Amino acid sequence: MGSSTWLVLSIFLCQQSLAFQTGQELGLQFLTHELLAAAREADFFEWVRGIRRRIHEYPELGFEEYRTSEIIRSELELLGIDYKWPVAKTGVVATIGSGQKPVFGLRADMDALPIQEEVDWEHKSKIDGKMHACGHDSHVAMLLGAAKLLQAKRDTLKGTVKLVFQPGEEGYCGAYHMLQDGCLDDIDAILSIHVIPSVPTGAIASRPGPLLAGTGLFEATIHGRGAHASSPHLARDPILVASSTIVALQQIVSRETDPLEAAVVTVGYIEGGKAGNVIPEFVKFSGTFRSLSNEGVSYLQKRIKEIIETLAAAHQCNATVNFMEDRHLPQPVMINDEALYKHAKNVGEALLGEPNVQLFPVTMGGEDFSFFSQRMPAAIFVIGTMNETLKSYKPLHSPYFFIDEEALPIGTALNAAVAISYLDTHVMKTCEEPPSAFPI
Repeated sequence: MGSSTWLVLSIFLCQQSLAFQTGQELGLQFLTHELLAAAREADFFEWVRGIRRRIHEYPELGFEEYRTSEIIRSELELLGIDYKWPVAKTGVVATIGSGQKPVFGLRADMDALPIQEEVDWEHKSKIDGKMHACGHDSHVAMLLGAAKLLQAKRDTLKGTVKLVFQPGEEGYCGAYHMLQDGCLDDIDAILSIHVIPSVPTGAIASRPGPLLAGTGLFEATIHGRGAHASSPHLARDPILVASSTIVALQQIVSRETDPLEAAVVTVGYIEGGKAGNVIPEFVKFSGTFRSLSNEGVSYLQKRIKEIIETLAAAHQCNATVNFMEDRHLPQPVMINDEALYKHAKNVGEALLGEPNVQLFPVTMGGEDFSFFSQRMPAAIFVIGTMNETLKSYKPLHSPYFFIDEEALPIGTALNAAVAISYLDTHVMKTCEEPPSAFPI
């Protein structure tokens, strides 16, 4: 074949490829606009919002989400969607599609926080001391909304979507426990979305690579010897030891950690003694440690234990250090898979326009969705809920946290669109290039 023929063939194939890519882009535009329009339709929106409000009124803490789980299962049954329950005590995993590969996962956490709601509105929490202050009620509602959209397209899905309703995110490592169930082993990739009050309604945000810190908790007890305050020489003062230890723990970050690496050691409470003139027998304190590398998390944990025990011994006291791993395993760093991030970003840009897909800053907050990211390609995106008029800008975990419910259709459509387009593109990956008219 002559060089001119090769040139013509190359130009033709390039044109085919461009046409193929343009077709994909147009198809994604049509899909996202169709799904968002459906999610914004009045009856659909009222249904999703109603689910969110029902869950908000009756918040449940980690692994106690029985009512929430019942609502989820009831809605899935009405939609004709099969599910497995219980998974990790109160969790639900629903399945839509062919049952064949590829399998894409969508995850929503379900649990509330031990916080007294201070927002005075019609659907305020009816349970004293419990509140959905992190938006998990909206996560469940948006995933059920996506379930309805996906179920309407079940016969055209090019694979399977699994909906993961997860318990116990707030300090209970519910993601880890769900992953112990074999029903999630076939998931090829998974997306989670989270409302955020620092991003305006109508926008979403994320970033590739490390996004959230690996985290751990610790609790220490210093056992000394009590005495009257007038005779400190007869005591082994645990307050002095605890004070010295807390200061020393800060030096792990300031003197042992590379200044260009992020790390946090914070002591959040200290408890000891009941009277100003008595040296107590013991003191308790507790805190958290965080790093943007899993090696950093392990190093912080090791040094916290060494420092507490060594300083206690130096003051002739004893120390016990508990990392509470029976309830709260150290969480790995949340690392967004770059390919999945790019895919979801493209979907978001088609859905909302490129200016409304923002680059989210790395933070030292934690998310147990990171356990999924260790097992499979995973990505987490935040859905903006900030609205100055509604004053929905209070931070997560605040008793004044409030969301702009106009964000619900966006999260609903994003969930469904990322899943559908992932299945489409991964089925098509068997053909690296668009079909050629000429055998080569």
